[in-house]
Amino acid sequence: MLTAFGRAFKTPDLRRKILFTLSIIALYRLGAHVPTPGVSYPLVQQCISGADNSNGLLGLVNLFSGGALLQLSIFALGIMPYITASIIVQLLTVVIPRFEALKKEGQAGQTKMTQYTRYLTIALAVLQSSTLITFAQNPASLFNNPACTNILSNDSVVTILIMVLTMTAGTGVVMWMGELITDKGIGNGMSLLIFTSIAAGFPASLWAIQQRSGWDVFIGIILMGFVVISLVVFVEQSQRRIPVQYAKRMVGRRVYGGTSTYIPLKVNMAGVIPVIFASSLMSLPMLLAQFNQRADGNNPGWVDWINANLVSGDKPMYMALYIGLILFFTFFYVSITFNPTEVADNMKKYGGFIPGIRAGRPTAEYLSYVLTRITVPGAIYLALISLIPLIALVLVDANQNFPFGGTSILIIVGVGLETVKQIEAQLQQRHYEGFLR
Repeated sequence: MLTAFGRAFKTPDLRRKILFTLSIIALYRLGAHVPTPGVSYPLVQQCISGADNSNGLLGLVNLFSGGALLQLSIFALGIMPYITASIIVQLLTVVIPRFEALKKEGQAGQTKMTQYTRYLTIALAVLQSSTLITFAQNPASLFNNPACTNILSNDSVVTILIMVLTMTAGTGVVMWMGELITDKGIGNGMSLLIFTSIAAGFPASLWAIQQRSGWDVFIGIILMGFVVISLVVFVEQSQRRIPVQYAKRMVGRRVYGGTSTYIPLKVNMAGVIPVIFASSLMSLPMLLAQFNQRADGNNPGWVDWINANLVSGDKPMYMALYIGLILFFTFFYVSITFNPTEVADNMKKYGGFIPGIRAGRPTAEYLSYVLTRITVPGAIYLALISLIPLIALVLVDANQNFPFGGTSILIIVGVGLETVKQIEAQLQQRHYEGFLR
């Protein structure tokens, strides 16, 4: 692997792409520490030092932004608006015929869908930046730190508009950086920015565990991390290959078909999306409870129940609902992204068939049966991985951004594998030995 890495740097074109990608990543991390105009940076650092943002939607968004969210930097929103916009557009292709038609138009339709995603990203950035600044006007609630004072140097309308404009522009710049990496770098730009943001928080999270629990627990967690990463790599690479045979057909004087291929069905076809959906929904009750809390402590009964059961991840009710939502969203997302009927129709259209299965409806039923059987262990796998931070919260007093589990480890491993495969493919094009050999 190290030899292949050295050969990658010896290849002028690939070396230029890698260095370009690293420079964009460096600029991205630099922007995560540049404060937004109107924010007192020293007061923000004091609030962060005593904050407890292990739970809720803000903790998840802060994880994806590499800590830039709670610092209220120019890249505070990170890539999260783009992720949300991409998911929304993907879901809308099922219910809006126009989007479904664009999806089938090939490259031209995909370009149009990308343009819609960009517009929606900017709109979501305006909404999310306005929400974040509203929270920032009450910093004790934002940082979950009662000692936190006002962090805005000026809360006039003009200043707030400038802050919204700055954060929205920052989101646009981040989106542009990701597309630059995809076009001129090693590819997979948006995912690499998320990878960088999450990986940037690993050292601080691990060192905090060492400070709280000592070297014995720290070394044990490192060893456990290697085991978890190995298992995640194994499952992410696992797939069921369904053989497909294409019959020979004459078109003019040429013979087409007669080849054998397969349909790869991954065990975890949903990726990290179910975990993101579940985490977002689990944060909604906490936000509702925060908005309805009373200063005298005489809260409504439902607010006290939410605070007792659905705020902290170490509660049995929280864990049960979290697992249930992950299982539900796994099946829901797989059913949207993979349509057995459409795949069966395309196979029949081009003369393909699964050996032993009739073309058309029987093929669709067979694919649906296999997909359901595969999705069950995939959903259980996602639920178990997502439980690791919650168990760590109980055992070692770690927060829900515990590095070796949940959203962080799934993204780190998935993006890492994809990036290595892309570099390997470019090496193989130049007749070099790849990373995975």
